[in-house]
Amino acid sequence: MHPETNPHFLPRQRQTRPIDTPHPQIQPISPISQQPRPHHQIQRPQPPPLAPVPVPVSAPVPTPRTQTQVTFAPLPQHTQPQPQHDPVRTPTSGLVVKRPSKTNPIIWFIGAFCALLWIIVIIGVIIVLIVYFVFRPRSPKFDISAASLNAAYLDVGYLLNADVTILANFTNPSKKATVDFHYGVVSLYYKDTLIASSYVNPVLSMKAQSNFRTVHLETSQVMLSLIDRERMKWEMVNNRLRFEVKGQFRVRSNLGNVLHYSYELFGHCTIDLTNAPSGVMVYKKCRTHR
Repeated sequence: MHPETNPHFLPRQRQTRPIDTPHPQIQPISPISQQPRPHHQIQRPQPPPLAPVPVPVSAPVPTPRTQTQVTFAPLPQHTQPQPQHDPVRTPTSGLVVKRPSKTNPIIWFIGAFCALLWIIVIIGVIIVLIVYFVFRPRSPKFDISAASLNAAYLDVGYLLNADVTILANFTNPSKKATVDFHYGVVSLYYKDTLIASSYVNPVLSMKAQSNFRTVHLETSQVMLSLIDRERMKWEMVNNRLRFEVKGQFRVRSNLGNVLHYSYELFGHCTIDLTNAPSGVMVYKKCRTHR
């Protein structure tokens, strides 16, 4: 049955919920100044405040640095010791500046000695250059003008007997300086084996002149190696024996009557001789060096 058709049915009153905040009254908008209608502010829930972080008592709290201005003030003169030299006081800053001290005499002496030494060296170099360009000294030369083979044979197949005579030529190419050969030794080699040696008398060579000395070299019963014996036999068959002549000399060059200097001179010659007893020189090559 429908509730409205029931006579015992009583209509239920509608319950209304009261409004917490009444609506604001609407005010008329002024035609002169029309302002926008304010909106209702909605209150939102705020978050709970954060708990403060505990700071340890022992931790130092940083404090901002402050610039401090430092001023220098001159100390009283009665508190400062008296300097060795008079101080110079600047009027602006008030700082005390010492005057430069005097140089030690020992330093002056060392400087003067070094300067004098350099002057002596420079003067010496200039003198040497002047002497060189005036005299034009040139190194003397050792040469062999002629040579003869008087005897050469192998005794019992391996002992060498030889007799060689050479005409040594000592030449001074300098035109303004004289050269003296005070000491000299001439040696005869067959390959690398020394077979004879002779002393040479002193030689005085004048300006741009050559002097000759006869040197007699004789060897007896010199043992040769197997390779050297076979080579000498082959050279005798071909009528051409090769020897080495080496000279060592003590030389002094005279530049005028005052200046002179000494040095060692070495000569090396390679000569080819025909067979004895009338062997003659058919080839030579000489060089000289200090």
